[in-house]
Amino acid sequence: MITPQTTGVLAALAAALCWTLSSSLWRQLPTSLTAGQLNLLKNWLALLLLAPALLATPWAAQAPVPPQAWVLLGLSGVLGIALGDSLYFAALRRLGTRRTLTLDAGGPAVTAVAGLVWLAEVPSVQQWLGLGLITAALVLVALQQPSGVGAQPPAGQRLGVVLALGALLAGSAGALLARAALRDGGLDPLQAALVRLLVAAVVLLPLARQLPRWPPQPRPPQRRWPLWLLATVLGTSAGIALQQTALQRLPGGMAVALLATAPLMALPLAPLEGDRPGWRGLLAALLALGGLTALVV
Repeated sequence: MITPQTTGVLAALAAALCWTLSSSLWRQLPTSLTAGQLNLLKNWLALLLLAPALLATPWAAQAPVPPQAWVLLGLSGVLGIALGDSLYFAALRRLGTRRTLTLDAGGPAVTAVAGLVWLAEVPSVQQWLGLGLITAALVLVALQQPSGVGAQPPAGQRLGVVLALGALLAGSAGALLARAALRDGGLDPLQAALVRLLVAAVVLLPLARQLPRWPPQPRPPQRRWPLWLLATVLGTSAGIALQQTALQRLPGGMAVALLATAPLMALPLAPLEGDRPGWRGLLAALLALGGLTALVV
């Protein structure tokens, strides 16, 4: 008999796999669109895919949501999705899936530091150890200069690291705002995710004027929409649903630790992108996972 905890563990690992595969697909998608335009199309497609859940949600049956919760969710969507995901896509193009996901694993560390600064939440000795391990992983990835097919020049690598760290900060700020909204409001996590997506899609809408006309002329040699659809289904629709299942059925620390296995899952995909992780890449992924586990468990 499958227990709720087993279901939660499988859901968390499946969510991490979905995010890994989605990042790899976005990285390999042949397109001339900017990272912001890519993010715009991803968000609107995700909203269309999640529309049935949006329509089936009993919004009116819930307690009234305070205005400040809507404001916090809106700001969370702007920072975490509109800005954070755009920076993430830009970093993916320069660093590849493995390194970008490893840098992105520092999110809980940023959240812990923010709690220390703004909420006077002093971490325990174990949490300080976790922060140190995550910092070591980030430094190791930042200093690594991969070689191989498709490797960026040093200047592109440095810019990629800056973009990934910017995505990390924006995503962490968005997560903090979303948690504050969920704490003060009457929305559940799935509803909050839908609101954040909608706000991000609207904020990025001005970029639609710069999109190339459809259908493109001349037509590309291969169809791209299947990759768009698959990457969005895996990374946004399925990823969000599986994440919420894991958070619902597992203790928070265990769920976050399992969701952070994405950098390890990206290692087998690295050769497909011309990336050679080596022992440094494996060590960085293990440090990030170990540090995150110490931080949240």
